[in-house]
Amino acid sequence: MTSRIPFYFLVTLLIIAGVGLSQYRHDVYGVPWTPGEKRDLWELEARVEFDAIGDPVKVSMAAPETQKGFTLIDESTSSPGYGVALIDTDKGRRAEWSIREAIGKQILYYKTQMLVDDQAQFDQSPPKGETLAVSLDNPQQTAATALLDQARTLSSDNLTLTRELIKQFNDKQNQNASLLLNSLSREDAIISLLSLEGVHARMVGGLVLEDGRRRQSINPLVEVWNGEQWLLFDPQTGEEGKPEDVLVWNQKGHSMLDVVGGRNSNVSFSIIAQDITPQRATSEKVKAEDLLNFSIHSLPVEEQAMFKTIMLVPIGALIVVFLRVIIGLKTSGTFMPVLIAVAFVQTQLVTGIVGFLLIVGTGLIIRSYLSKLNLLLVARISAVIITVIMIISVFTVVAFKIGLVEGLTITFFPMIILSWTIERMSILWEEEGAKEVFIQGGGSLLTAVLVYLAMTNEVVRHLTFNFIGVQLIILAVILMLGNYTGYRLSELRRFKPLTED
Repeated sequence: MTSRIPFYFLVTLLIIAGVGLSQYRHDVYGVPWTPGEKRDLWELEARVEFDAIGDPVKVSMAAPETQKGFTLIDESTSSPGYGVALIDTDKGRRAEWSIREAIGKQILYYKTQMLVDDQAQFDQSPPKGETLAVSLDNPQQTAATALLDQARTLSSDNLTLTRELIKQFNDKQNQNASLLLNSLSREDAIISLLSLEGVHARMVGGLVLEDGRRRQSINPLVEVWNGEQWLLFDPQTGEEGKPEDVLVWNQKGHSMLDVVGGRNSNVSFSIIAQDITPQRATSEKVKAEDLLNFSIHSLPVEEQAMFKTIMLVPIGALIVVFLRVIIGLKTSGTFMPVLIAVAFVQTQLVTGIVGFLLIVGTGLIIRSYLSKLNLLLVARISAVIITVIMIISVFTVVAFKIGLVEGLTITFFPMIILSWTIERMSILWEEEGAKEVFIQGGGSLLTAVLVYLAMTNEVVRHLTFNFIGVQLIILAVILMLGNYTGYRLSELRRFKPLTED
């Protein structure tokens, strides 16, 4: 007897792979399990203004990158007459504009879209090199030493040291802090003291996200390396960590805006919030080069629309297998009901049922005449195909003439399948009688309706289109159903007299 262990191993492997791929899509790419959810998208526009003085102009502005809580999905610029480049440098991602000559008021625009994403994959590279040396005069050096001594006593690591320094600078009665703030900004003073202590720190710009805001400015924040990651501090309040409504713009801590060939430069920001579907969010976020992301979203839109229907066919196959193997329902053909259900999706259910009955009924009448001609099988099937085409054409034209626009969708029926169905039912009529034709035809139509209801279910459509692993799970279930050799439910009625006795 053949061992069933390899079979059960294969089924288990398919289920594990299907669940794993689906979970990966959910965890890494943020694809929701249910349809109808919305994803938040922030559209931000930076407006750069400056006065050109007639010399060659080069403008370099920091640009945001994917970071904790946000994924960069799109960016663009609007700057007529300027050469533009979006580049990655050792100073972080930057947008650069250039022109040979400009004079007068200049306005440049940079637009980016950031998707709110808890699974954002962002860079947490450690700082390079040693901390920068800070030059302070004697009174400032004395004040800095006193502040550091006090903060060092009350702290245990880099983070608590930063927290204590911020507290001292927020204390208006602290004379040492006031002395340093006379010549340095609060952020520069904190970073300078941390550098003296050998702690890597940098100043970044945080943008508070609020829908509909215009001409908003960047808020300076302090970022400190704790040995494993960069942690954010608000130098004004001492609050630790990045708030959910704050986007870090210049993440590498370098200059926000550099302008060569201009003066009186300024940058301001406008913000708009949008709600987008999970499908759009996923298609924007997906990267085709990621082999683990076997996603339909990586295909062109036209192919996506085609696969959205194709990926539903395994659901129909599962229903057919269940109805035939477990229930014992008879159908005309194995997967003809699935293809008819696909046609129902295009024609809508009522129109599809009426069209199916008209085409098959008329085809059976014509096929009964062809049987009297004693044609060969190939010629007979070809004649039936041509007949089906003519029937569909006539019904479509008649429906249009009498104003039934729904009748135009009958053309979605698969003509070859209908031809084989008519041929099969005709032979069955001759061999088994009309009763068997109605049993199998009715079973096929019932199966097609059930498959149609499953295919048009929003949850089913969402799962099959967004999670390729679902197909592996369906395959595993079909293999298990194919291993069933017991009685069908419809056969149990034969044993009813035994239970009565």
